[in-house]
Amino acid sequence: MFFLSLNEAEAREAFRANEEACLARYPMTAEQRQAVLDRDWLGMLRLGGNVYYTFKLATVDGISMQALGGAMCGMTEEEFIEVMITGGKDQQGNPRRGPNVLEQGNG
Repeated sequence: MFFLSLNEAEAREAFRANEEACLARYPMTAEQRQAVLDRDWLGMLRLGGNVYYTFKLATVDGISMQALGGAMCGMTEEEFIEVMITGGKDQQGNPRRGPNVLEQGNG
């Protein structure tokens, strides 16, 4: 419900003014609340968040979808964009390997 509330300008302003007080109005676990405060994007998903709703928080922070995707994959925004453009393949068309690339078959 918190993420959905960010559709409203008044809720976004209240959150910017006092994040903790705003979050206290919603039924969340302490762990969920801390993940939001820490901007632990993957943690929010692990704790039941939906990627589309968590993106609402990213937009409040001025974070692009590509930057958020990169953060979730351990990449920079530029690296993430490159992987998306190339479909996760290098210049020769071979799958990229390594810790900073989307898992093969999931991207």
